[in-house]
Amino acid sequence: MTNSLPRALTELIEAFGSLPGVGARTAERYAYAMLKKSASDARKLAAALETLHGRIKLCPKTFALIDSDQEVSPLYSNPARNRQLVAIVEEPFDVLALENTGQFKGTYHVLGGAISPIDGVGPEQLHIPELVQRLKDDKVHEVILATNASVEGESTALYIQKQLEEAMLKSLKITRLARGLPIGVDLEYADQITLSHALNGRREL
Repeated sequence: MTNSLPRALTELIEAFGSLPGVGARTAERYAYAMLKKSASDARKLAAALETLHGRIKLCPKTFALIDSDQEVSPLYSNPARNRQLVAIVEEPFDVLALENTGQFKGTYHVLGGAISPIDGVGPEQLHIPELVQRLKDDKVHEVILATNASVEGESTALYIQKQLEEAMLKSLKITRLARGLPIGVDLEYADQITLSHALNGRREL
């Protein structure tokens, strides 16, 4: 491929291929698609990429992604949001997932990842101390541990629960997102963690 394609196209394929979840064939399709678009469209994409980091920053309160000219996240400053209710998530796009439900009216705290020793990520690399301080400052009544249903997510949730209990925050309620079987999934294909949560979270009909 390197010898049969123009260098500019090869470099673009390699750039797309460096993205997570993008294989060689997908990278090629992305590159060809960009080649078929107009030069104007390519410049818009290039400009968006070039200015990306300079136009985005982390909210100092929630650690969600915000525009660089904003002081704090609108999901925190909005008076219609309940600051005494905080959903703790791993990554910024987890906020979007919960917002899309239209059901949550509290605020968020983004950890910036999950505890994963194999990947070299420890508790000290997450925004946990800032979380504890924020819960005190805002007199939070309830936190929802909304980390992922993975080994790392479960470990992180347990660690945070222990830290909050040790902080002895009075009247703080700690809850966890309910876990269960997704619609359309047979029992034989469900993973062990999901099945365990489904059993523990069973309810009377």
